[in-house]
Amino acid sequence: MLNANLARYSCFSIQSMAESPLIVEASACTAYDCGMSEIGPDRLDASLIALRRILRATEIYARKLAASVGMTSSQLRVLQIIAGKPGASAKPKELATQMRLSQGTITALVDKLQAQGQVVRVRSETDRRQTDVTLTPAGRATVDNAPDALQQRYVNAFLKLEDWEQAQLVASLERVAAMLDADAIDASPVLTVGDIHAG
Repeated sequence: MLNANLARYSCFSIQSMAESPLIVEASACTAYDCGMSEIGPDRLDASLIALRRILRATEIYARKLAASVGMTSSQLRVLQIIAGKPGASAKPKELATQMRLSQGTITALVDKLQAQGQVVRVRSETDRRQTDVTLTPAGRATVDNAPDALQQRYVNAFLKLEDWEQAQLVASLERVAAMLDADAIDASPVLTVGDIHAG
């Protein structure tokens, strides 16, 4: 057992110095390479498999969404946010704040949705200098008929966790992001792959 543990530590220290640690971890530092096949699945491989499953689930949902309603996850999220507002109407600034996107990106998303007949821009009744983005009947139908949102499944499951479990999960995910040097990447709370744009 001592030899197996030494083999594990040695393998980890070698792979951690590689230029592309994620690739090395996935291909070179398996349970067999570390001489640990006799004690069961390797935790490193298990963690990479879990990450891959998350990426694949996101990709599969994105394709399903595009095929069923012809839009991206970010476009659908805009519609869902608007649908949840009083009067199914929201200001562009509210959308930008909630999705943590720039005003320019929100404008492009709304332009695309308006061209599809999903939303309309109308003058605000409270401030004529501002414009509200309002859901159309077609937009409401899209929200109602869209496939079960992957993000919403995650939200529902997350909210059922105990407070300490939520904190632990957030800390673990943030740690993973830091391990991949992704903790400084600007991102919005939308479960999708690639950059968020009009589509």
